Amino acid sequence: MLKIIKIGGGIIDNEQELEQFLQTFSTIDGPKVLIHGGGKGASKMLNQLGIEPKMVEGRRITDQPTLDVVTGLYAGNINKTIAAKLQKLGCNALGLSGADANAIKGSKRPIKTIDYGFVGDLTDESVNRDFFQLLIDNNITPVVCAITHDGNGQLLNTNADTIASTIAVAMSQNNEVELNFCFDKIGVLRDVNDDATLIPKINETLYLQLKEEGVIFEGMIPKLDNSFKVINAGVKNVCLVHARNINSDIKTILC
Repeated sequence: MLKIIKIGGGIIDNEQELEQFLQTFSTIDGPKVLIHGGGKGASKMLNQLGIEPKMVEGRRITDQPTLDVVTGLYAGNINKTIAAKLQKLGCNALGLSGADANAIKGSKRPIKTIDYGFVGDLTDESVNRDFFQLLIDNNITPVVCAITHDGNGQLLNTNADTIASTIAVAMSQNNEVELNFCFDKIGVLRDVNDDATLIPKINETLYLQLKEEGVIFEGMIPKLDNSFKVINAGVKNVCLVHARNINSDIKTILC
């Protein structure tokens, strides 16, 4: 089974958590792909450079100075540091942006009520499936950052969850795929303050019931909505899991 694993900024920002995650990730048997976000480093670097981070409704506006910074950070320092650490652990990692080998081609988000700047949207045709297959068939582990391109020379800041989901769907055409989203809980909990209330498996019927009961709410709803779309598009299952448990059975499996 091909495992596609996405980690967010919370892990990137915590050196000890990142080291522990990469140690565990490197021990996962079989083909795997890692997708990572950027963490708080971008805002910190923008402030150091005197560039005011622009946010609308909690979303970053990516103007050209911001794009220059996030590209250097996401596709440069963070991506290559992860690749280097994995090489040290014996995992043959290759750090990538979407522009490399035309791995992921997006399009600039259309301006509607808000101009998000150089932000990329993806489609079912965005992923260079043959390239990713070539890598995993040769025991190379792609490490993908949240920068894509439009095919016309323009880089695009792209949501890492979206990248992970799009890669998972694309690769499910030729592989049995499990998509893992790592976050700060061990999975979906009936009581967010009690790990003993972990729900190990959720299908769409139970998901609707848990939404009605208020067990699943706010930011988890779009994440699970998207997860079931991915499953319906051919991915075998989606797991919500804490990074430290990525190679264990302590997780919620959506199926």
